[in-house]
Amino acid sequence: MGLTLSTIVEHLGGRLLGAPEMEIAGLAPLHSAGPDHISFLSHPKYQSQLSSSGAGCVVVSPAFEHSARQGCAIIVTDDPYLYFARLTRLWKQTRETDQVLRIHPSAVIDPQAQVADDAVIGPLCVVERGALIGPGTVLKSRVTLSEGCSVGARCILHSGVVVGADGFGFALHQGAWEKIEQLGSVRIGDDVEIGANTCIDRGALDDTVIENGVKLDNLIQIGHNVHIGAHTAMAGCVGVAGSARIGAHCTVGGGAVVLGHLTLVDHVHISAASVVTRSILQPGQYTGMFPLDSNANWEKNAASLKQLSRLRERIKALESEIQNNKET
Repeated sequence: MGLTLSTIVEHLGGRLLGAPEMEIAGLAPLHSAGPDHISFLSHPKYQSQLSSSGAGCVVVSPAFEHSARQGCAIIVTDDPYLYFARLTRLWKQTRETDQVLRIHPSAVIDPQAQVADDAVIGPLCVVERGALIGPGTVLKSRVTLSEGCSVGARCILHSGVVVGADGFGFALHQGAWEKIEQLGSVRIGDDVEIGANTCIDRGALDDTVIENGVKLDNLIQIGHNVHIGAHTAMAGCVGVAGSARIGAHCTVGGGAVVLGHLTLVDHVHISAASVVTRSILQPGQYTGMFPLDSNANWEKNAASLKQLSRLRERIKALESEIQNNKET
């Protein structure tokens, strides 16, 4: 069974122009949607797809309510992308009719761990001594929550996540590495989502902290004593080295690296594949990557880069000489 347009609007709001009794059988992008699908337009660059889309209903902003194909139902809302996000959740809720097994028989939970009554623990998860899991939180399969670590309410930890492994701490003595015991923990706030196979190390002395609303993609490494501010989002394969402090409402693109002990203030946005080598104390978009080129050109440019310091000194000397000539 699908959802009628009237049911969708009743739950999510918006202004419906079309038949309330129309039943939607699925959600789809504009280019592939059929007459029993609902889609959305959130960016003007896809406007050309709107008039040719076969969707039975499209969610649009007021600016595009007259651009849809003749006969297509529309739902008008100020933020179509947000509306569609909420629609995906409504759609999923209507299909979760089977009783979910709250704690899978293969999960291992220490008797001294605290697990909320409505938390869901998936297959092969491990929840160690003193760990705490808040209400409404879901641990997918093979999640490990190490001793003393805490996860707040309504979080989702996807398959393979490891929270609270030892941070990378070693002291060099006479050519050999001696382990520094990691005595801190990991504290994760509410409404956090952590992607598959992401690892968050426990602190050395203080805790590693992930504040409310943070979203981490797959295959991310968060080092010990890192602090990530509320509602910051990081794409796949990001690496954050130990003791870095990242502010609230930041974004970090895929494959980017933040070096240790640096500070990023609130509302800093790091482009994909960038390497952050210094603290960023002003909000804004920052990029630090070398443009792709043919290997031959890249080698020439790389050779030139090695000479920049010497060229800089030569330019300074020439500027000084010119200035002296002007004065005489």
